[in-house]
Parts: sequence; C-alpha cells; structure tokens
Amino acid sequence: MERINEAVIAKVNEEAHAIIEEAEEKARKEISRAQKQRETKIEEERGRIRKAAEEEATRIHARSSIKERQEVSAKKSSVITRIIDMAENKLSHFTADEHLLAKLLTESLDALGGKRARIYISPRDMASVRKLLASNEDLASRIEEIKELQRQGGIIAEDVDGKLRIDNTYATRLEMLLPQLLPQISKELF
Repeated sequence: MERINEAVIAKVNEEAHAIIEEAEEKARKEISRAQKQRETKIEEERGRIRKAAEEEATRIHARSSIKERQEVSAKKSSVITRIIDMAENKLSHFTADEHLLAKLLTESLDALGGKRARIYISPRDMASVRKLLASNEDLASRIEEIKELQRQGGIIAEDVDGKLRIDNTYATRLEMLLPQLLPQISKELF
C-alpha cells in the first residue's frame, strides 16, 4: 500500500508539477504579451507626442515666418512712405519756372478742348504765370480768370461753367505716377 501511496503521490506531484509548469508558461506568455502591448502603446504615445511636437513646431515656424514677413513689409512700407513724404515735401517748396508752367498750362487747357478756362495757381507761382501770360498771347486768350490755389503747386483748370475740371497739380501728378514708380522703388531698395 505504501507503494500505491507513493505512486499516487508521485503521480499527483507529477501532475501538480505539469500544472505549475503550464501555469508558469502561460504567465510568462501573458507577461511577454503585456510587455509587448505596453511597449507598443509607449511607442504609439511617443509617436503621437513627436507628431504633435512637430506640428506645433511647424505652426510656430509658420507664425514666426508670417510675423517676420509682416515686419519686413511694415519696414518697407515705412521706407516708401518716408520717400513719398519727402517727395511731397520737396514739391510743396518747389517753385516752377516759366517753361514748366507753360507746359502744365498748355496740357490743362488742351484737355479742356479749347474752351475758355478759369485757372487756379499756387500763390508762389502767380507772378511767374502772370509774366508767362503777358508774353504768350495764345495762352492768355484762353484764360478767363486766374485764382489762387491753396495746394503744393501746379495748375487746376476748369471751364468757365465749372462743369469740367483738369487737375494738373503736383500732388495729383505724383499720385498718378506712384503706381508706376513704387515697383521700381521697391526693386531698387529691396
């Protein structure tokens, strides 16, 4: 009986040992699978964080680039504004000679289509225009009245009815030239 007991105990021990080994093997596999899942999740999280960081870096770079372009654009605009202001300032102190006044007057009167005109002249050019008209009977015959112009200079001519007006002032001429000049100025400066 002792042998039977020993055989039963040996058999039980053997089965217990097999069950323990099987359980340990399952546990090792489960632990290995859990570690792989954890590593995969960690790698996915790292990738997500890396991607988010790269996206944020791209957004920061884009914002910086836009801000830099805006600052450069503002500086360029400031320089161009100063140039325009300087040109306007020079024009405001400019006194035209008779040749330029004759040209402006002729252009203005021709644009009115030969009608008699009223002209507006800067006070500082008034004496030169009167002298020009005294020496040029053709121009003088086309002018009905001369009035003072409270602007930088140049000429405004209008028909005597006041229905048609030609603005040939320095300010207007500068405004008309600026769209053509600004690209050239930008090209030269920047």
